[in-house]
Amino acid sequence: MKNTPFQNYLTRLEEAKEILNLEEKDIAPLREAEHIHQSDIMIKRDDGSDETIKIYRVQFNNARGPYKGGIRFHPMADLDEVKALAAAMAIKCAVVGIPLGGGKGGAQFDPKTHSPAEIEQVARAWSRTMAPFIGVEKDVPAPDVYTTPQIMGWILDEFEKTVGRKEPGMITGKPVELGGSLGRDTATAQGGVYVLEAFLKSRGEELRGKTVIIQGFGNAGANIARILEAHGAIIVGLSDSKHAYCRAEGLKVPESLADFKSEGVSIITNEELLTKPADILIPAALDNQLRDDNAANVQAKYILELANGPTTPEADAIFEQKGIVVIPDVLANAGGVTVSYFEWEQNRAGEKWSAEEVQTRLKPIMQNSFQALDELAKEKHLPYRKAAFVLAVKRIVGAMKAKA
Repeated sequence: MKNTPFQNYLTRLEEAKEILNLEEKDIAPLREAEHIHQSDIMIKRDDGSDETIKIYRVQFNNARGPYKGGIRFHPMADLDEVKALAAAMAIKCAVVGIPLGGGKGGAQFDPKTHSPAEIEQVARAWSRTMAPFIGVEKDVPAPDVYTTPQIMGWILDEFEKTVGRKEPGMITGKPVELGGSLGRDTATAQGGVYVLEAFLKSRGEELRGKTVIIQGFGNAGANIARILEAHGAIIVGLSDSKHAYCRAEGLKVPESLADFKSEGVSIITNEELLTKPADILIPAALDNQLRDDNAANVQAKYILELANGPTTPEADAIFEQKGIVVIPDVLANAGGVTVSYFEWEQNRAGEKWSAEEVQTRLKPIMQNSFQALDELAKEKHLPYRKAAFVLAVKRIVGAMKAKA
């Protein structure tokens, strides 16, 4: 039986504890969430029927700042998954050094089978139910899987109606017209590229000419495909939830994969795509994609995790044996939460930064964070994921001790 996402987190936490020689009392608060809010909401379907949907908000740790993390609308968004994602957010914010903690939210339903009006009902009911527990200085949600700036706008509107005041900083990833940050739509992908460039530079290599496979063509996957193509990388594989496309000589990144047609392109499965030859593999879809049953067949030299939790601990061990370098999600995809932090800052200060200013601030945070991670990994002879957890746990435990 495979580990749950939260068990994977606990495995990595235990490794960090041993490397840092921490006592159990130091690490115990990081084994469980500080608060778990869950409820059932009722919505009215377009056909007149009622539907009950489970909703969650997990607040994992706020030693370094308000809880921060997305809300996902997904049929598999159960409590264990949301807990694991909340814990990962605490680690991620600590890795890049932004003053926020970790949280995550969810609604357990499939938005693909619901109308916009039904999805709006879910968003507004989520906001009303969670209003006592969230806010600009408490817990700041954001988009995640199958949630959008429009959904964040509905949540903001419902929150402000519920609490009776304007508070745009209570949520990030919202439309620019409501105080959203410029540059947020490409932040996860762009942050990943900054980290990848810093990594390659540390090895005396460059991005131009590198062959790349990208699993997933949502916001992060599609944007990083376009950015890497513009930087001279050769995209040899792409996929969405239905099909994967590959061409060893490279393919042109399309606007959409729905009607993608190109001569000489092979149509394969997502599982097959992960094991095709490439310099760089970028999982940008869902978790648990690289496991003990397929990791041995991966042929990429480097893996940049744009998805959350795509690699299991068992796969990590196999990659370490094979000499495949994994740049972990808690750094690789942290550009999104970093620009969310910028949005929060802008809202609190009543400011509006240009897209150029956002990029100017994002780049050094991502590259300096990689540099700190690289130095620690070399000093302690650790793979990057272990080094990231060690760095983050040290910072979070330090904050908790400073408050004790």
